Amino acid sequence: MTDLERGLYEHLITRELADRLQHVDPALIQRHKLDPADAHTTLARHIAALAARALQSVPGGDDKLHHQVEMANRIAEAIAKLSPKAATDQDQVTDAKHLLHAIAAPPTPPALPAFPQRPTTPLSTGALLVNGRHQPRIGHEVNHEMASAESVDLLCAFIKWYGLRIVEKPIRELIARGGTVRVITTTYLGATDQRALDRLKELGAEVKVSYETRTTRLHAKAWLFRRKNGTTTAYVGSSNLSKTALVDGVEWNVRVSNIEQPHVIDTFTATFEDYWNDPAFEAYDAARDAERLRQALTGERRDQTPTEISNLDVRPYPYQAEILADLDAERLVHGRWRNLVVMATGTGKTVVAALDYRRLHRAGRTDSLLFVAHQEQILRQSLSTFRQVMGDASFGETLVAGEKPNGWKHVFASIQSLHRREVDPEAYDMVIVDEFHHAEAPTYTRLLERLRPRVLLGLTATPDRADGGDVRRWFDGRAAVELHLWDALERQLLSPFQYFGLHDDVDLSHLAWKRGQGYDPAELDVVYTGNHARARSVLRAVSDTVDVGRMRALGFCVSIGHAEFMAKWFNDHGVPSAAVTSRAGTDRAGLLRDFKAGKLRVLFTVDLFNEGVDLPMVDTILMLRPTESATIFLQQLGRGLRLDDDKPCLTVLDFIGGQNANFRFDLRWRALTGVSRRAITEAVRDDFPSLPSGCHVELDRVAKEVVLANLKSALPTSKAGLVSELRQLGDVRLATFLRETGLEIEDVYRSASIGGWTGLRRLAGIETSAPGPDDRELGRAIGRMLHTDDVDRLELLTRVAAGPPAPGQQVYAGSGRLLDMLHFSLWGPSAPLATRDERLARLWKEPARCAELRQVAEVLRDRIHRVTPTLTPGVVPLRVHARYSRNEACAAFGMTNPGSLREGVKWLPDAQADLFFVTLVKSEAHYSPTTMYADRAITDTLFQWESQSTTSAASATGQRYTSGGSTVHLFVRETRIPDRDLGAPPYLYAGPMTYQEHTGDRPMRILWKLHHALPADMYAAARAIAA
Repeated sequence: MTDLERGLYEHLITRELADRLQHVDPALIQRHKLDPADAHTTLARHIAALAARALQSVPGGDDKLHHQVEMANRIAEAIAKLSPKAATDQDQVTDAKHLLHAIAAPPTPPALPAFPQRPTTPLSTGALLVNGRHQPRIGHEVNHEMASAESVDLLCAFIKWYGLRIVEKPIRELIARGGTVRVITTTYLGATDQRALDRLKELGAEVKVSYETRTTRLHAKAWLFRRKNGTTTAYVGSSNLSKTALVDGVEWNVRVSNIEQPHVIDTFTATFEDYWNDPAFEAYDAARDAERLRQALTGERRDQTPTEISNLDVRPYPYQAEILADLDAERLVHGRWRNLVVMATGTGKTVVAALDYRRLHRAGRTDSLLFVAHQEQILRQSLSTFRQVMGDASFGETLVAGEKPNGWKHVFASIQSLHRREVDPEAYDMVIVDEFHHAEAPTYTRLLERLRPRVLLGLTATPDRADGGDVRRWFDGRAAVELHLWDALERQLLSPFQYFGLHDDVDLSHLAWKRGQGYDPAELDVVYTGNHARARSVLRAVSDTVDVGRMRALGFCVSIGHAEFMAKWFNDHGVPSAAVTSRAGTDRAGLLRDFKAGKLRVLFTVDLFNEGVDLPMVDTILMLRPTESATIFLQQLGRGLRLDDDKPCLTVLDFIGGQNANFRFDLRWRALTGVSRRAITEAVRDDFPSLPSGCHVELDRVAKEVVLANLKSALPTSKAGLVSELRQLGDVRLATFLRETGLEIEDVYRSASIGGWTGLRRLAGIETSAPGPDDRELGRAIGRMLHTDDVDRLELLTRVAAGPPAPGQQVYAGSGRLLDMLHFSLWGPSAPLATRDERLARLWKEPARCAELRQVAEVLRDRIHRVTPTLTPGVVPLRVHARYSRNEACAAFGMTNPGSLREGVKWLPDAQADLFFVTLVKSEAHYSPTTMYADRAITDTLFQWESQSTTSAASATGQRYTSGGSTVHLFVRETRIPDRDLGAPPYLYAGPMTYQEHTGDRPMRILWKLHHALPADMYAAARAIAA
């Protein structure tokens, strides 16, 4: 028996392998749980290998093929016995000598049937094509693939005229016989030939173009040849549509077959559809867009203030749609009509404001508008944006540089012009203030104190000012919306970053810590200023990571003294640097000029660059002080995230030392990576496997150990930590506790041993009524209800928790099914519905839990971030885009025993409704290519769904789906993985949907049309790229 080789494996543990493992030290063996979501693929691969071995072992002779077919049929018979729905006698091979190769279209007599050309590579086989001597050329294969395809999709960074000529004839023939050709390309580097795109349009192809010339997200080169009979093929590789690539170039292209690797074809199809529906790729019309394309290809630039108004309706990107949805919720759910939007510079704040005004205007909520900014250039660009969004070239007037409006209805005004005139406080329905961080200046303050608009919208990238001011005071201390860094990076609106967390020998664990303030800056100053060993370490790290002679770096320090010390150290060691501080006598303007000119390589500062200074050339950030605040951390990072022509990426060097136990690394990591608190430890441990394109995060070994230890100890989410926090705060409400500690409500309920809010109060020694017999069960149940974001359910919960109604009082009139949903939420799916009223009485005998429910409802209502329309007709008390557990959703449709549902589909004959419960990430593995594209969003209103594996189009169920014999309702969630004692994640109710088309059989892949567009965050999760 040979020894097993060391290394990675992915083998089923057969009896033979188990015997061999007996001879290996158990400490050297790593096993991984077989995931039920994709175990069928692993097991099928094993069975297929055995079957292939058996078929190959059949003795030779004239009847070998006959015996092989006979053996295959016996294997199929065995499968049919084990799973009658999976295989039947119809799956038996009846022709032992032939493969079906083609079916021709009926000819017109006297012509004979014409069979399409075949590619040299079999349709069922993958291959690597390198334009080698004994291989077919990629151009030859592409042409022959098109001869039998019903449609072709081409994803290609560059399209050249001489390449198009090679494939022009088969494209023309394909379109002539009713096929479709879709092409996605770019103007990147001006490499595409405009003549080639014009000819594609003449041929009848659909063409979409990305006009971004500075960067491109599209480097792929790939073809997809769709065939409805399941023999779809694809080519993915290095070949653009050029003569060199298709004929004689040194090119590598992988041919993929749907028969052999269907999950790869699924990935291609899903991703191409995602690109096709991405607004960044615009439909090309030669008559309309020829000049624009020419300018993009030749590197010309139009005036930054366009005067032409497009006929197209300006639509928000998904991240902008999410911001607009948040604003809707702030106004319509919470009644807050003064809102601050925080978005990084360059991410489209003005477009969001214009779209927001357009929606409010169309809804009749606003008419007159005042847009305020501090620079003439910003005003003119903003006016242009509003005209584009409104589709009206005459929209708006300016009050700036001596210009005065005539109508005064839609005014774009500089703050200086407004300062010199009296404005009627109620003259404008909506006031938008750009760069709102200037609001603390006296001119802005006087204006804002005077105006009383129905809607106030503030826009800023930096709500925290260098002087300590916080403009959130104009908005009840809160920002309505903050654009996640992830969204902007994925859209390439910001420069990608490479972040290096480096261990810092300075240990701060012994320094004092104050709640809400953190470290004492004076103590930090003592530790850092004059620390030559640390300065030497910082300079060495900079020299090892970036080109010191070319970099433009900002270093954020703890004090003026620290900044001056670091500048002197770098200067003394040959790196031109300066400290830019608020100290009197500092020539800040001159230092900035020298920095922009390259005379200075590093500017060290405390907070001067947190706002107000535009330095897009910054390509290196040095984080030389501990920053716990996620907002300040992102503002410092943001100083280097501006796009610039000569900047491939931003380099971030973060020096990480030992921290006080109260320091919260999780805040910055969540802000930096977009990962939830629950997943942040795993992300750090696994080296951040999922990052936006071009981004990289790397912690050295010691820094990683420091961060992981901090994440484990610093979060006050253990029982002892939570109790300690509450004891310090005393007898406070749940909302106050969460606000003061920076915790989420889930942190209180994630461990059932705490007993929820009531249990925590008891553990902290705060006077609470004694527990009754149902106290523990109710505590666990409340933790499973934290997903609730349906305002009707929260209102009912508040009323129920207030105690029994007075005799004769109709408190719950019309709330029957809502009460049923609450019943199963509180008591579980096995609790008989007949006991509902009796169990309500039991709830009221637990006054501490009733008080807790009221406070929980308050917290949950406050965090609702979208408007959820009611479902019509009103028999089913669900709100579209609210979240529900499966038990709650079933109860809403009248099921009295929701616990009986075990599958992801449910047919309810009485309601004539099919309920689909979809989990997007089937496997518990982070990435599972064989399962991740079965159910996904094609657009925000088109959803592809895969039926159960035994459902055929001819079955009663399949017929009901395709004929519209029921109302189909979609419930969707990202993952099934439970969050400890909070239970399984809830589903977002996406609403009813209508059948469009389907492909395949057992399972069927059905395309559905949603009646309500998916909300932007769920659409992002359900899209192919996000998956």
